[in-house]
Amino acid sequence: MQAMTLSDAEQTPVAAWGAVLSMALCVALLIASEFMPVSLLTPMAEGLGAAVGQTGQAISISGLFAVAASMIITTAAGRLNRKWVLVGMTAAMLASLVLVAAAPNFSVLMVGRALLGVSIGGFWALATAVIMRLVPAADVPRALSLMYGGQAIAAAFAAPIGSYLGGLFGWREVFWALTPLVAINLVWLVMALPSLPARQAQGLGVMIELLKRRYFLTGLVASMLSWGSAFTMFTYLRPFLERVTGADVTLLSVLLLVLGCAGFIGTWASGRFLKGNVGPLLRLPALLMGGCTLALLFLGGSAVAAGLFLALWGAMNTAMSVIWMTWMSQNADDAPEAAGSLMVAAIQASILLGAVIGGLLLDQLSITATFVGSVALAVAAVGLTGNGRRLLKPTSLSIPST
Repeated sequence: MQAMTLSDAEQTPVAAWGAVLSMALCVALLIASEFMPVSLLTPMAEGLGAAVGQTGQAISISGLFAVAASMIITTAAGRLNRKWVLVGMTAAMLASLVLVAAAPNFSVLMVGRALLGVSIGGFWALATAVIMRLVPAADVPRALSLMYGGQAIAAAFAAPIGSYLGGLFGWREVFWALTPLVAINLVWLVMALPSLPARQAQGLGVMIELLKRRYFLTGLVASMLSWGSAFTMFTYLRPFLERVTGADVTLLSVLLLVLGCAGFIGTWASGRFLKGNVGPLLRLPALLMGGCTLALLFLGGSAVAAGLFLALWGAMNTAMSVIWMTWMSQNADDAPEAAGSLMVAAIQASILLGAVIGGLLLDQLSITATFVGSVALAVAAVGLTGNGRRLLKPTSLSIPST
């Protein structure tokens, strides 16, 4: 069988930075839509006549559908032009926001959030593979950093702005306010994205073939441990800051803003300095973020120290996405869509698992135990990654076409 190859023209595309920026805006809106209920949970529950805990399931349901969508999108999309698949995912986000904003009851809310999960999983699974086709290979890290800049924007500002506007106008109006932004983004994507015809089918069989590669499977597990560590800590950061740091509402808002804004530094630095082989950098996110979490256990009683370590943590949190997705683009370049599906499913699953582990440790033991659990996962990630060499693809390896 003949190995999959790309023509020289396809390997060195003319950079389409406008399309990259339109995808960055889409990322910002996806993240804002996914986590907006965190800042609006209580009024949403009251408005729908549901319990707060029950309404909180609106967050987890989108994560579950994102995992499922990321695993099946490349097979379900078949030979469809990838431009129109991404446009369809953005249209699904728009429909989701309308359903949530207009939801007369909890059931409709869950349908809307499930649709958002499909949009999240489908978009993220294809995003890196599309970026690889929009810019030359040497510019992929920079393009990824621009796209993940949208994540930094949403992380820094979506929750506080949503909370503030929700208090002024109501939670439904917050979701309605997002709809024209998504509609504009939808039009921009249609105009900016070039035609992206589907290449060789990369379905379940290719995913299985990737998982048989020891270097890829090891990297996938290491990335799951890294994200699991991050979200074991991040999900329960507020109770830590309230109980250990003694933060009131004002200080809490300042510290969270510091963490979010530091993400811009992470995306800028990763785009500027991430060059060549990314292998030696793969252990850096778990090493630095785990170290910051450990330092918070000892020095988190000081607001100044907490702010410093949260800034470092926030910068590396956004850089982590760029580092690991660059690794994927370099070491699964013969099957980027299948690899993207596996990566997104693994990340979403590890985020959910990290939140569950952290919650159990918090409820059964203490917030300190939750942070210790996060550090333990980070240590495991660093140990598995090592110097990164075992996670690199042999130069002659490629997936055969059928």
